[in-house]
Formats: sequence, C-alpha cells, structure tokens
Amino acid sequence: MIKGRHLIEVNDFTLDEIEDLLNFADRIIQNQAKYSELCKGNLIATLFYEPSTRTKFSFESAALRLGAQVIGFADAMTSSVSKGESLIDTIQTMACYVDLIVIRHPKEGAPRLASKYSQVPIINGGDGGHHHPTQTLTDLLTIRSLKGTLSNLTIGLCGDLKFGRTTHSLTKTLLRYPNVNFIFISPQELKIPEYIKDEIGKERYLETDSLDNSIGDLDILYMTRVQKERFFSEEEYLRLKGYYILDQRKMKMARKDMIVMHPLPRVNEIATEVDTDERAVYFKQARYGMYVRMSLIAKMLGKGE
Repeated sequence: MIKGRHLIEVNDFTLDEIEDLLNFADRIIQNQAKYSELCKGNLIATLFYEPSTRTKFSFESAALRLGAQVIGFADAMTSSVSKGESLIDTIQTMACYVDLIVIRHPKEGAPRLASKYSQVPIINGGDGGHHHPTQTLTDLLTIRSLKGTLSNLTIGLCGDLKFGRTTHSLTKTLLRYPNVNFIFISPQELKIPEYIKDEIGKERYLETDSLDNSIGDLDILYMTRVQKERFFSEEEYLRLKGYYILDQRKMKMARKDMIVMHPLPRVNEIATEVDTDERAVYFKQARYGMYVRMSLIAKMLGKGE
C-alpha cells in the first residue's frame, strides 16, 4: 500500500507496488469515465519552483480527470517565496490546506527535505539533476504498453546523460528487471555519472559516442536534450547541443520494432521528419504520463483499486 507515503525516487516503491500502479493505469486507460469522480473532494497542490509543461499540466490534468481540484503556482516568485519564505515554511503551510503536494525544484534534495516536514504525501516532480520518479513511471508504462515487457531489453540512452535526471531515474529502476542492458551514447563531457555505472555493473552496459554505430542494436532509443539551464557556459552549451540529431537517415539503420522515446521538451535532437515514423512514440509517452499520474494520485490518496 502506498497510501499516505511520499514518492521522492522510484526506488521508494517495491516492484510489486510499481506493477500495481501500472496495472491500475491500464484499467484507467481502458475505462477513464469509470474513475472521473474517484478523487472528488480532494485538493492537490502543484508547487513548481522551476518551469515545466508536461509534468505540471499532466499532474493537473490527472487530478481534474479524477474529480480532484488543484491549486498552486508555476512561478515561485508569485508566492511568499519572493518575500524570503523558506521551503520548509511553504510546505508546512500548504499541508494545512491540501491532501497531496507535487513539488518541482531546481535544487537536488529539496523534495526529500519537504517530505520531512509535510503532514501530507509529497511527490517529487523533479529536483535538479537528481530524480524524476513520475517521468520514470511514465517511461515504464510506455515501454510495457508498447513492447509488452520490462525485461529482456537493450536500451540506448542518448544525449545529456550527465545532468539528465530522467535517464538517471530510468536506469536505476530498470536495473531491477531481468536482462535489461544499456548503451550510453554521449560526448565525453556529458557521460553518465560514475555512481550510476557502479550500481549497474560492467557486464550490463556499454559506453560510446556514436549513435550511428549503436542504433541498430537497440530495442528502445531514449533521446534527451542538452539542457541549457544546467550549463554555466553558453559557449559550451552551444558546442554540445547539436552533437546528436536523430533523423530519417539514422532511423533507416534501426530495427523495424525499435521505439524512440523522449521525455520532452526537445530542442533539435530529433528532427521533425521523424515524428511521422510509427516508431516515434514520444507524444504517446506524454499521454501515458497523464494516466500513470492519475493512478499515482489515486493510490497515494487511498482511492485506487
């Protein structure tokens, strides 16, 4: 049971609990109308200290589709944060008003700190380059729905693997499933952190800087953008942002059943010409994100089946 608990990183939940969330998301997909008032009377806060489109609006859409109501902010400077209010005081205040809090914050560890002072469940909507657990749940639902399994897969993660919290969370979670192997595709400057490689073990990953040479070996290609907001140097960002561009030429080198995922937003790392390829599933992935967040909200409020 995840009722009343916090979600700071995906590994806060057991595999059985994750499977339960995904199964409930499947049932919501099959009959969304059945759950349209499941959380009627509940109030959810979305506190976004950092810009977001998909995470913020998918959470709000999820809550509203369950019959809940939503309050919050998309810019912390419109709240008492602009007057110097601490994160702890903001959380303790909001917990007086709502049943569940979703927080996105640029500082690693901020949601975990918030969870220590909240009387209601906290969901981490992304903290710096650290964790993004609901994106990982989105990715798991997408993979399972489209590939039929979360085991026996070769996954290529391409782009910004140093700062990309989505790739960190996804890698650490998929390690828990049998026979999942990784190919990390990045320039030297944006390599996956050593601590994640240490967790994986050398037998389960390869590192390369060539997308062309590895795309034909993949069941899933997970593209990421180079994140301008994580760079101190504009020059360094501009040098690296176009390092990998997935286009039709590269797609011809891939397997017929490979799928292309992306947490979005994209900049230029996937050419728009790829959007019409049936293997490009990143917009489907965004919709799966709403469904898995509906499942999560309901379960954390104790309303899920």
